[in-house]
Amino acid sequence: MGLEKCKLIELPLVAGPQGNLIFAEAEAHVPFPIARTFCVYDIPAGSARGGHAHYRLEEVVFCLAGSLEIVVDDGIGRHTYRLEDPRRGLYLPPMVWHDIGAFATGTVYMGLLSTLFEEDDYIRDYDEYLGTAQAVH
Repeated sequence: MGLEKCKLIELPLVAGPQGNLIFAEAEAHVPFPIARTFCVYDIPAGSARGGHAHYRLEEVVFCLAGSLEIVVDDGIGRHTYRLEDPRRGLYLPPMVWHDIGAFATGTVYMGLLSTLFEEDDYIRDYDEYLGTAQAVH
């Protein structure tokens, strides 16, 4: 029931002879006010990241260099997205479990988030997530 809310977002491109520029504006290109950003790089081969869901936080993940796969799961179904174009990001709504992996060498990715870090917003145990997700659905 949450997978249909996951969607690819494409940012505007300004192409020029000095290079291409992409930009994101909160509530215009990203569907929420941006409270926090992060970048992940120097990812060791075979690494897995994510492995959690959020009660309230909304997030968009962009692969800035290289490639990665995000598997989203709402407790009912699963879908895999491959990100490799820095213009395209994946919107992750609250209560969607996500696993990130299949990183190419040199991958760099960035997250735009709707809230500041709050540990109590994370669900890090998949069985706990399934129980919570079923109660929500």
